[in-house]
Amino acid sequence: MNELSTASLFTTLAILILLSGFFSGSETALMTLNRYRVKSLADKGHKGAKLALKLLSRPDRLLGLILLGNNIVNIFAATIATVIALRLYGEIGIAIAPLVLAFVILVFAEVTPKTLAAYKPEKLAFPAAFVYTVIATPLYPFVWLVNIFSNTLLRFVGIHPDKETKHELSADELRAVVIEAEHFMPQAHSDMLLGILDLEQVSVEDIMIPRNEVTGIDLNDDWNDIVHQITHSQRTRVPVFHDSIDNTAGVLHLRKVLNLFSRDELNMKTLKGLIKPAYFIPAGTSLTRQLLKFQDNRRRSGLVVDEYGSIQGLVTLEDILEEIVGQFTTDSPTRSIGIHKIETNKYLIDGSTHIREINRTLNWTLPAGGPKTLNGLILEHMEMIPKNGTSLMIDEYTIEITRTTNNAVQTAKVTDAKFTQDKNDLDDDNPDTQDG
Repeated sequence: MNELSTASLFTTLAILILLSGFFSGSETALMTLNRYRVKSLADKGHKGAKLALKLLSRPDRLLGLILLGNNIVNIFAATIATVIALRLYGEIGIAIAPLVLAFVILVFAEVTPKTLAAYKPEKLAFPAAFVYTVIATPLYPFVWLVNIFSNTLLRFVGIHPDKETKHELSADELRAVVIEAEHFMPQAHSDMLLGILDLEQVSVEDIMIPRNEVTGIDLNDDWNDIVHQITHSQRTRVPVFHDSIDNTAGVLHLRKVLNLFSRDELNMKTLKGLIKPAYFIPAGTSLTRQLLKFQDNRRRSGLVVDEYGSIQGLVTLEDILEEIVGQFTTDSPTRSIGIHKIETNKYLIDGSTHIREINRTLNWTLPAGGPKTLNGLILEHMEMIPKNGTSLMIDEYTIEITRTTNNAVQTAKVTDAKFTQDKNDLDDDNPDTQDG
């Protein structure tokens, strides 16, 4: 090394620092790659992505290769820096060289390349994958020896690097990915994806038509009343019962009934011949499971029953699909949304309206973990049947009871108090809205 000029040593040192920066930056780049994007690019034939994906399948070998190269480069750099310091400053240079070299490596071979790699991982990772693929073979014996010792230590803490690492997303992580990717897709598509992810967290009780709103055909009614119900029904499939829906006889497909009606062949006997067995759904069934059950059983609607067998309500395939894609029409035949705007952020709401429907329609955050309807929410908080004019506060919402019966709240005025407060604060801060 004494034969080399000082200029040659400086040049060699600079090259070694650049190599150290390459190893450090490529390590960060490869480890911060989006694995799902890399897999997508690899499936499309991207050569760099394919090589990166192969290297990342065994991160212990990749890290061993990178750190082996980085340490060799840094050791040579330290040696050359010491020689240069001795030539320029004598023995005192031995003390100066480590400090100066540590600063240079920290700035030019660690922080800067790693920060760049963190912001633009693909720009460095894919070219680096070609380099590592080439040098992996000649350096494999050394990497294998290093991995023998490091993997043995890892096994003591229950980690087995030789097994393929699987990267799986939980539902919450997938939700976060969809939300972050909203600006890459139409809002409607994003809402649908989030709606699908929500299905597992929502049960049939959350979206069912309550039994007091379920309309059907009572076979004990007068024949003219039955015909009127058939010809004026808003749904294609309706439950059929005797006196009470708890005495369900089955389900009637009105399209088949109307065919008989048009041929003047409809009577009580032919009507009963068209009744199909009812399909019952246990309360608490998630929408994901029920959607699959509808598909497996070739059904489009079902009656929700509790643990005692009492009918709680009706769920249709349309109700579940609306949780994914939103409401099909402004006037749904399966459920009338009892939300009527009075003024900005003040609404007159029917007590039977579902909390989820209110939150989704108005973008509110009323508590939805307990009672399913606004009436149930009010009764749970007050622990009594309130009188007309009674007011209460639930979270950030002011509720004024406007009409009650002996056992339920029929309608209530609900105001988003937070919105009102925020508007007042904004008006106070705006000099144009103040007098004088």
